[in-house]
Order: sequence, then C-alpha cells, then structure tokens
Amino acid sequence: MAAKIKKGDLVMVIAGRERGKTGRVLRCDPQKSVVLIERLNMVKRHLRARGGQARQGIIEKEAPIHISNVMLMCERCNAPVRVGFRRDEEGRPVRVCRRCHDQLDK
Repeated sequence: MAAKIKKGDLVMVIAGRERGKTGRVLRCDPQKSVVLIERLNMVKRHLRARGGQARQGIIEKEAPIHISNVMLMCERCNAPVRVGFRRDEEGRPVRVCRRCHDQLDK
C-alpha cells in the first residue's frame, strides 16, 4: 500500500504545541509512524566539541511529530484533507483528496 504522507508534502499540524502551523515534510519514517517537518517542533540539543568539527554548543533542530497529528494540505482546496486512493490508467495507486476528489500525486 502506498503511503498517505511522503517527503516533500505540505502538511498541517492538527494536534500538539504546533497546532495550526504548516510546513514541508523533510523525512518520513513509516516504521516509527513519525514525520520531520521543516522548522516545526524545534528543540534545543547540546553538542560537545569533537576534534576539528565546527558544530558545538547549543543547536536547534526539528524533532519528529507522530503521523497521526498531521494532515496533508490539498493545493486545490487550500485546506487539510483526508487522503484516499484510486487507481490510475496504468493501474498504479495514486493519492486523491477526499474533499474535492483531485489527484494529489502529479
């Protein structure tokens, strides 16, 4: 079965501290059911200096969000929508918007 949310999709967070914000999916891990969204759910991490590397000190990075707390944004509806599946002419499954029935995979 194809994934409902993929890397590069525009999604809206529907629950939690970042509720109502939108962003692009940077990484999706279907086994852990989490997604990483660009500039959302930022956390601070302390990095120790390691030899000649320049990254040390306190850095901010994105933390994963559970996939059940995000919804895919439809460009035609301009709203968060549920995702359905339909077969195209070649028989491959494509994602469709449940609200306007527009194909999401172009």
